[in-house]
Amino acid sequence: MPVLPSSSPTAATSPPHALLFGASGQIGRRVLVRLLAAGWRVTALSRQPQPEQPGVVWRQAGLPDAGPGEGFDAILSCGPLDLFSQWYAATPIGQARVVAFGSTSVHVKGDSSDPHERDLARRLREAEARLAQAAAARGAAGALLRPTLVYGAGMDRNLSRIAALARRWHGFVLPHDARGLRQPVHVDDLADAALAALAMSGAETPVGAAAAAGPDGTGLRAYDLPGGETLGYREMVARVLAVQRPPSRLWRLPGPLFDLAAALARMLGVHDAGAAVLARMRQDLVFDDAAARRALGYAPRPFRPDSAMFEPPLQERAAAVAPQ
Repeated sequence: MPVLPSSSPTAATSPPHALLFGASGQIGRRVLVRLLAAGWRVTALSRQPQPEQPGVVWRQAGLPDAGPGEGFDAILSCGPLDLFSQWYAATPIGQARVVAFGSTSVHVKGDSSDPHERDLARRLREAEARLAQAAAARGAAGALLRPTLVYGAGMDRNLSRIAALARRWHGFVLPHDARGLRQPVHVDDLADAALAALAMSGAETPVGAAAAAGPDGTGLRAYDLPGGETLGYREMVARVLAVQRPPSRLWRLPGPLFDLAAALARMLGVHDAGAAVLARMRQDLVFDDAAARRALGYAPRPFRPDSAMFEPPLQERAAAVAPQ
């Protein structure tokens, strides 16, 4: 069970207290469950009102103006890294351990043909540096976790969106050369990594350009978190379609014909994927999890989806059909 380091002033007298950002999001929900199971008290942030829950105090707020951060043993962010890093750098929090989720997009979108994607990569790089510098300056320890393609909660904008389009159109179209390698990662494996990062001893070797660790083990360490199986884009999508009810068909088109069909579908509002997104179907996006395995005991599952993994939670489904 993840616990605080023995040097924590509150660990021996009361349950540890965590401040959790993005607690109503796809990763944050799973992290919240694990924190409560491990005996933590949690102050959880969400932009929308949330139902009462034992062990949880909800704070309705948004980043970067999310209120005070003092009095916590750990601070976890499962939301936008750039906004969280601004709050973290500007808010007094003491030496609370910090665990924040970023994205492997920082590695792959810096030279994208899409200016919005290049801007995202830039903001991620700046956020990582800001967070690492602030943690090192405070003498705080922590981890930056970079997932790959997230699935499992029905709230992602990749595989769950593909599943939704396939249900609507009774199939999905890919170019015949959509063979770029992927490593989809389940939200539960990410939540486990976050809890393991809370219990990390601080003796691990810093990883990546964002790490800014001091000789005493303080500072931030960065870990890429791919899924447990590497497979081609087409095979990944085929597995998603195969578990739909009923199963959806996968249609393959020659590359130029697919590009034309995709552009037309975008004009008609069927999807919003730009040229850079479509081009990446042919590119390998593979990351090394060796450091996370060593430091966090990270052991992600292979990609074995079922239909429930791509269904939105009940409250999201209700919101989608509610009168506007």
